[in-house]
Amino acid sequence: MRVVISAGGTGGHIYPAIAIINKIKEEEPQSEILYIGTSDRMEKDLIPALGIKYEEINVSGLRRKLTFENIRVLYQFLKARNKCKKIIKNFNPDVVIGAGGYVTGPVIWAGKKLGKKTFIHEQNSVVGLSNKYLTRYADKIGVSFPSTIDLFPKEKVILTGNPCSEKALKMKKANKEDYGLTKNKKLVLIVMGSLGSKSVNDKILSFLNSFKNKPYEVMFVTGNSYYEKVKKLRIPDNVKIAPFIYELPSLMKATDLMITRAGASTISEILVLNVPSIFIPSPYVTNNHQYKNAMDLVNAKAALILEEKDLTEDNLISLIDSALKDKEGYTKIKNNLKELGIKDSAERIYETLKGMIMDDQKFFW
Repeated sequence: MRVVISAGGTGGHIYPAIAIINKIKEEEPQSEILYIGTSDRMEKDLIPALGIKYEEINVSGLRRKLTFENIRVLYQFLKARNKCKKIIKNFNPDVVIGAGGYVTGPVIWAGKKLGKKTFIHEQNSVVGLSNKYLTRYADKIGVSFPSTIDLFPKEKVILTGNPCSEKALKMKKANKEDYGLTKNKKLVLIVMGSLGSKSVNDKILSFLNSFKNKPYEVMFVTGNSYYEKVKKLRIPDNVKIAPFIYELPSLMKATDLMITRAGASTISEILVLNVPSIFIPSPYVTNNHQYKNAMDLVNAKAALILEEKDLTEDNLISLIDSALKDKEGYTKIKNNLKELGIKDSAERIYETLKGMIMDDQKFFW
């Protein structure tokens, strides 16, 4: 299989793209992959470091209010479309994939104009601006949440889940003692994304000592930049602080309750690993999509939610305590997570791509 794939800007788009690449390579080791990304975002370093062929284009996201800056953005987009047509024509892929971010706009457009099969993936329950635009140029559209299905043309949309989930499933369960935790005590894992959240961290830091006499242990993952501020603090014996945990799903497998943001990749891991969670969605993201992601699970009685504006010592600790004490409610959440989780997301996407290519070849012959 020859594949052009594009995603950019944040890990929420890039890591699903990597998961798709890994599944294609697993199924067809001789596949040729070309990644098209931005010239100035995290994918420009991350992807080449993985040994994946990389082409960069210079694009920016549209501003959401009227501004002359958008004239420059549109000019960049038109130049990027022309460059993508040349790149894709030279590489001659079987399929062109977009996994989110504004960089995918000119890539999918160019692929479609060249007559290539095109596939896009939406990780969030709210459709991103790029994927809204690309709907008309996509042959198939994978979505992560059942609630998103009706937001796309029914003849194109497929419920795939988020491909990051398969990697999480394959990870070995962590040994709690390696983190200084007690084997037989319940674990509450607090982590606000890979970089942490200063606003949430500040609040939690102010009441860490309130966990002192609790029957469970707390692992507070702060993010690297925040860790310097807290690493020398005196904290209760049942609280541990870490800057970053590289393979977080391995520790999630040993976690009884998770306190976290509601990014799409995190939710996909929570679903397939059946980790009861309290979401504190970031209110600072586009279209408040983390809140809407979280509410997909909350409405299915598969998670709890505490908005950041309501985050206080009493609210969070009482919610943790009640979640762990309510055995019936806790079991119900676990069961509902099991119902919602898609454990073969990357496989579903691979099979969709394979089917698209086979249909194209049948039509050709």
